[in-house]
Amino acid sequence: MAGYLGRRMIYMVVLLLLLSFVTFLIIQLPPGDYLSTMVARMRSLGLVVEPAVLETYARRYGLDLPLHQQFLIWFRGLLTGDLGESFIYGAPVLDLIKERILLSAAITFGTLIVTYAIAVPIGIYSATHQYSPLDYVFTVLGFIGLAVPNFLLALILMFLAFRYFGWSVGGLFSREYVVAPWSWGKFVDLLKHLPIPLFVIGTAGTASLIRILRGSLLDELRKQYVTTARAKGVPERRLLFKYPVRVAINPIISHIGYLLPMLVAGETLTSIVLSLPTVGPLLLEALQQQDMYLAGSLLMVLGTLALIGILLSDILLVIVDPRIRFEAGESA
Repeated sequence: MAGYLGRRMIYMVVLLLLLSFVTFLIIQLPPGDYLSTMVARMRSLGLVVEPAVLETYARRYGLDLPLHQQFLIWFRGLLTGDLGESFIYGAPVLDLIKERILLSAAITFGTLIVTYAIAVPIGIYSATHQYSPLDYVFTVLGFIGLAVPNFLLALILMFLAFRYFGWSVGGLFSREYVVAPWSWGKFVDLLKHLPIPLFVIGTAGTASLIRILRGSLLDELRKQYVTTARAKGVPERRLLFKYPVRVAINPIISHIGYLLPMLVAGETLTSIVLSLPTVGPLLLEALQQQDMYLAGSLLMVLGTLALIGILLSDILLVIVDPRIRFEAGESA
């Protein structure tokens, strides 16, 4: 087990190194840079841009250096915790990410908990009560959840809440707490505003997990070992949770690997619609403005989340499935 986890950690470090290089390459692919974007914006406003000013900005942000030197500076900052300065905000990237990553993490992990808490019981019920009225209801709701985009669902909820109840469901804080320092009152206010984002962002993931678990469990319930166990008189509930569910849950656990970054990246449009101060809108703005330090750091956060999710999935699969544990022990 220790050897298995050790190999996974080594793979994770190597992948992070490759990810840093690919991330920097991707944000450099579009023509121009932040400086050219800023010049075009100033000229569209009728402002005159002096060459000396451009040279000053280029030296300040290291844009006059070759790409490999810019990458080395940025990568060295990743190792030391200095992620550079955002061109857009003129502030350290680390400070900007800290402001939003906690809120994104609260929404992401809250959505994960709600998604699994709803999807697993419904998936098990649908598989064990195939073609029952509730199975049809859950199937229809699942297809609707997969078909309706999150941002459209957010718009519908905002319209209904304001039209019929006079509520504003946007944002994560009430007006008096938006710029206030953290306190118990602000935390309680955050909890009051979380249900709508959790419901909107988690809808598609919940529907997807229900379909995955239902299909996997139906396959397991039709296998010979289940029939044999029933013939031997094993109680139905014990049979269900001791064998088929433990095997059918594997695809759900492995789903965590891409669900974490998907929740952060996939909530961008929803966050814009609901005015949520999370990582998604910040990443979109950084990419549009070609703010390479901010965009690169945020992409690294998403990539790291994906690798952490994969590592977490591997560990949980080893714990849940004895077959994988046995293979991991053999190869260690």
